[in-house]
Amino acid sequence: MGIISLVTGMPGASGFGSASTAEQVTEGVDASNLTAIVTGGAGGIGTETVRVLALRGAHVIIAARNLDAANDAKQLILKDNAAARVDILKLDLSSLKSIRAFVDNFNAMDLPLNILINNAGVMFCPYQLSQDGIEMQFATNHLGHFHLTNLLLEKMKQTAGVTGIEGRIVNLSSIAHLHTYEEGIRFDGINDQAGYSDKKAYGQSKLSNILHANELSRRFKGAATTCYVALHPSLKGQTGKYFLDCNEFKASPLARDEGLAKKLWDFSNKLINSAQQR
Repeated sequence: MGIISLVTGMPGASGFGSASTAEQVTEGVDASNLTAIVTGGAGGIGTETVRVLALRGAHVIIAARNLDAANDAKQLILKDNAAARVDILKLDLSSLKSIRAFVDNFNAMDLPLNILINNAGVMFCPYQLSQDGIEMQFATNHLGHFHLTNLLLEKMKQTAGVTGIEGRIVNLSSIAHLHTYEEGIRFDGINDQAGYSDKKAYGQSKLSNILHANELSRRFKGAATTCYVALHPSLKGQTGKYFLDCNEFKASPLARDEGLAKKLWDFSNKLINSAQQR
């Protein structure tokens, strides 16, 4: 995936590029036997992802903090596709308590889970801490999705075992992962206000998304770009890769650092355990 293709929209090796739409990259895909959770599905890329997954027949759960916005998105989807199967559950990714409640509510629905799309996020926030006492962009964009994924893994494993269908976890990152703090992740100062940069903190959280996905793939083998990665049959069996405009893209050296990924995994677990004990 070269810079010329990125700018012009010319198709890459996958046959798709930045000019491709979510509908185009999922054309002909039957997802009627799949259930998906999309965080942040109440707006932007998240809503388009929900719309197209539902268009292809999937049962989609919108996980959103703003239930009114989520319901508006659902109604717009139903207006164009009356057969769409879309449900809404409340989820605030900056709150460990809310994440646990969401998982409990989802499990109570007694549904399978084939696809988890970690899409929600906040961007360029002024310095603030979550209710669990963690820097907001790291708490929401990375730690919340890390905790959510861990709590849903058993359900995804069970679903794959019963159905024989490969599960997929999609972490949305950004080219902003290139623009983080010098050390990549500020493990020793994740909450430090001194030296805080809203842009570097965002980059740190996006780097964390990629590192999480890489470490997840090592531990657990098994709009347009999101839907492509979630549904396209050509990606069956592929894991731990970074995609940009529906093509594999070489992430930064920090994002490919296995040691950093493992350190982030352990650090995230310790941070969650510490927050839950307060």
